[in-house]
Amino acid sequence: MEKIIFMREGEDPVAFYVLEQTRLGGVDYLLVTDSEKEDGEALIMRDMSSMEEEEAVYEIVTDDEELNAVAAVFENMLDDVELL
Repeated sequence: MEKIIFMREGEDPVAFYVLEQTRLGGVDYLLVTDSEKEDGEALIMRDMSSMEEEEAVYEIVTDDEELNAVAAVFENMLDDVELL
């Protein structure tokens, strides 16, 4: 499982493990968890960066409609995972 580090200004880095990724409507999404082996908290993150940016910029998806749509795609991709 790929591990990525998220860095926020003025805060300590946070590690997440990528469970899956997808692209919907031209937007990239990651399904990440904070635990590699146990049942951890899962988050869906949206790539906010432009093609010209060297590093990706992600934000947590909080809009209920968008969250439900992307969660449904990830659930279909991962048979044994139920989100929300």
